[in-house]
Amino acid sequence: MEDEIKFILDSTKEAMDNAVAHLEKQLMNIRAGKASPSMLGSVKVDYYGTPTPLSQVANVNTPDGMTISVQPWEKSMIPEIEKGIQMANLGFNPMNNGESVIINVPPLTEERRSELAKQAKAEAEEAKIGVRNDRKNANNDIKKLDISEDMKSNLEIDIQKMTDNHIAKIDQIFEKKEKEIMTV
Repeated sequence: MEDEIKFILDSTKEAMDNAVAHLEKQLMNIRAGKASPSMLGSVKVDYYGTPTPLSQVANVNTPDGMTISVQPWEKSMIPEIEKGIQMANLGFNPMNNGESVIINVPPLTEERRSELAKQAKAEAEEAKIGVRNDRKNANNDIKKLDISEDMKSNLEIDIQKMTDNHIAKIDQIFEKKEKEIMTV
């Protein structure tokens, strides 16, 4: 019985941690003013007929806060990289200098900043929903156990504390990202 309870609590904590980790990964893709290689994370390039992530055919770095430089490992890939960046519909206009692809990242407008903040908020809400679903599943698993009502009640309180901690963590992550996005 102890093992079952421990398993339910551990798997619930793991699922909630995964929701938080997923949120952090999603927020990395949301632009916050400065150029970063992760902005091109979703770009796929046609590499000899196979859609391949950009990071597997080129070096992506940021020489300064407003520029992304894509240095392909094969010069013949430059047109494909340009096409891949345009197809990803990120609002970037790639230019090539014969050696690499250069992207000037325009500064964000106030309107675009609030759109990105809304997008970040939606991601945070998704993560909270995931955590609440994990809580519900754990509570359902506890109800099925053959233990006293007091013990069930105590376990539900523990799960609620776990839920509150994870939701507070999600709020912190979102507030940090929102501040990052809204800072000019």
